Amino acid sequence: MVHRDVELVHGMHVVHDGPRTASPLVLIHGSGASGASWGPVVEALAGRHHVIRVDLPGCGRSPTAPTYDVPRQASRVAELLDDLGLRDVPVVGHSSGGWVAISLAEQRHDLVGSLVLISTATSLDALQPQPFILRALLAPPFGALLWPRRSDAMIRKGIGATMVRPVDIPDDTVADLKNLTYRTFRKILRCNGAYVAERSTPDRLTGLDVPVLVIFGAADPRYYPATARQYDAVPNTRLEMLPGVGHMPMLEAPELTSELLLGFTAAAADTPTP
Repeated sequence: MVHRDVELVHGMHVVHDGPRTASPLVLIHGSGASGASWGPVVEALAGRHHVIRVDLPGCGRSPTAPTYDVPRQASRVAELLDDLGLRDVPVVGHSSGGWVAISLAEQRHDLVGSLVLISTATSLDALQPQPFILRALLAPPFGALLWPRRSDAMIRKGIGATMVRPVDIPDDTVADLKNLTYRTFRKILRCNGAYVAERSTPDRLTGLDVPVLVIFGAADPRYYPATARQYDAVPNTRLEMLPGVGHMPMLEAPELTSELLLGFTAAAADTPTP
């Protein structure tokens, strides 16, 4: 049984898994999701790490905030790490959570020892045409009408549309998504889009002197998988393409995802700081 603590700090619901004495590992979810989306990999990761999962403001069990700009989201994570007295932490971001992780490294290089980006788009051009269920839920004016009427089955169908095969979606992931309002989600999407439109993900990484692991589903239906090859040109970056996996590797391939994360964090910890 993994030891777990929960707290609300800096406007974020934060879950700590594993012993506080272990090496820290921060997990940041994607747009509109929550820390619950990491559920299938937590037990394996908490066997070696003090795993810190955040619900960004407006998502999961966190209250709404005046702004959802990516740099402000990152500064909230920085405040949390400062409170915990942590430095040189491996930070993992899923999808747009990867942009929050990058922004954290841009602002506070002392806090980030390494980066893992899972299904994080290189640019807005990487976005594929979206499945009907997602277009219906997100696009105005019908999205605003449908959103408060979402059933658990509809939410599961929406998440499932980002994957390539049926997967058991944790109940707490569905419950957290029901807490998210349409208005808040639209604001989050706009802020995330503005961040990557300003500078592409590979360009931002090139300016950071930090080890990077990119994990990308070779069958991702949300972002064109071929665009992930742009990461090959980024110094100090390793790309892992996962065959038969879509946009949610931690749900679709939790064992492989955990193995990659643990191998990378162990290797990064053994690498001397320049």
